[in-house]
Amino acid sequence: MIELIQRRLDSYKATGPVEEEQATREILQEVALYALWRAGFFEVAAFQGGTSLRILHGLPRFSEALDFILKEPDPDFDWNTYLEKMSGGLQEFGLQSEALDKSRMDQRVKKALLKDNSVSNQLDLAFYRGHKDKKLTIKLEIDVTPPEGSGYDYSYLDFPLDFEVCHQDLSSNLSLKIHALLCRPWLKGRDWYDFNWYVKQGVQPNFTHLQGALYQYGPWEGQTLTIDKDWLISTLLEKVATVNWAEAAEDVARFLTAAERQSLRLWSERFFNKKVEDLR
Repeated sequence: MIELIQRRLDSYKATGPVEEEQATREILQEVALYALWRAGFFEVAAFQGGTSLRILHGLPRFSEALDFILKEPDPDFDWNTYLEKMSGGLQEFGLQSEALDKSRMDQRVKKALLKDNSVSNQLDLAFYRGHKDKKLTIKLEIDVTPPEGSGYDYSYLDFPLDFEVCHQDLSSNLSLKIHALLCRPWLKGRDWYDFNWYVKQGVQPNFTHLQGALYQYGPWEGQTLTIDKDWLISTLLEKVATVNWAEAAEDVARFLTAAERQSLRLWSERFFNKKVEDLR
């Protein structure tokens, strides 16, 4: 089955070691999703975040993590229920990957880590040359007490084989992205890149889900808010004025192809003010 992975990698036409590494990680993400589906994971969880946009909707940037939310809150969720089965599914494709539960009982977002260097022993990968002990890592994170009001969709994927994933609909996914933009305590340029993508697609936020997220975590935690479009645009414009746009562009650049990176030269307060206004 490793030949299947090689053919998939060839289809990326990577132009250098960095793109090749990103492509290889994405292929492992897809195989991991298939293995999670086999384990029954999507009966209780939904795919969301940047990687879901990339794999399901063609977002032009690569992404590092597999992010999920539970469909119903369950603080006792245990990754170990699924990690052993996921590792077994990966083995069917010649991948001897290590899956580790990195969660703490008190965490709202429970984490796991997938590590693999078996692919380097079977494929001639430029980014591994001279680094045979290097491991590709994929973070898996799941919100076990997600805010209420999310909508869900289902999509079929056909790599490595046919399977189905449950995922947040775009409106709900955008709502959590906006929550990250407003509440994340550090600057992450990938958030703004994804926001720009949503605006270009004409997606509108799920305000019920956004209000629940703001109430649950961040500077508006526990506050009774009436979230509407006017409030959102005003608050986003205030946020745009505080961002170091050169730093934001630098964060996202390594996840883009050379052609995509050219557009980062536009990133500025004026550029994103226009994007926020396009939400009207």
